[in-house]
Amino acid sequence: MQKYIEKASILIEAMPYINKFHGKTVVIKYGGSAMTDENIKHSVIGDIAFMKMVGINPVIVHGGGPEINEALKNAGIEPKFIDGLRVTDKETMQIAEAVLSGKINKSIVSEFQKHDTKAVGISGKDGLLIEAEKKLQNGQDIGYVGNITNINTKIVESLIQNDFVPVISPVGTDKAANTYNINADIAAVEIAIALNASKLVFLTDIEGVRKNAEDETSLISKLTPTTAKELINDGSIKGGMIPKTQCCIKAVENGVESVHIINGKILHSILLEIYTKDGIGTVMEGE
Repeated sequence: MQKYIEKASILIEAMPYINKFHGKTVVIKYGGSAMTDENIKHSVIGDIAFMKMVGINPVIVHGGGPEINEALKNAGIEPKFIDGLRVTDKETMQIAEAVLSGKINKSIVSEFQKHDTKAVGISGKDGLLIEAEKKLQNGQDIGYVGNITNINTKIVESLIQNDFVPVISPVGTDKAANTYNINADIAAVEIAIALNASKLVFLTDIEGVRKNAEDETSLISKLTPTTAKELINDGSIKGGMIPKTQCCIKAVENGVESVHIINGKILHSILLEIYTKDGIGTVMEGE
């Protein structure tokens, strides 16, 4: 009997959050082990399907770095990076697009179908969703890597209005029809801003931002842009967490109410973060 009482208590705790976020748009950057482990993937997509059923409008932006690396190696191409950015010649771009907009994108859509949830997979090229230009890294040409110049939300808004979950691969284009590889975190931020999203959620392989990167117990539950900048400047936030934190700062400073970094490997992490009082990861909100 006690376990049923506990379940009822969880539902009661979730009720005000279900009401608060009904009809709101939540952009989810889907990456890490939550994409590559089939059991975790099934659970995560199930949680997002639940969010859709209780009135949230989820929008998925996914990555796919490991899968692109594997496809390149199978094609006899050694992946190359400069300052963390993939060097993307024409052949690499073709393979990356096939993996992102084909294999990964459609596998996510298929997973939603298993949960009886309507989803549509698109890339940033569809409807000129993600307009981009060539990105130079410290003046160096690294190929078909793009900076976002504009987000056209019409296609995404149309899908939401027709009760679909948009699933977006981070591939951009320019008016000359060149194709560009776009950083998925940056794409998620720009799309969240353009949609005036209530929340942006980053699914990662760690539990959030730490005061000490090596200390798992030093999780910072709440941040503001000001405190985040201070932690970057004093070296507390470092390495790969710097660009992710900077993405959070940009989103909050441009109208997204809150940004969450959570560990997608934790069962039901999205639901625990959004529908409970304390959450489980790091949340950044305005001052």
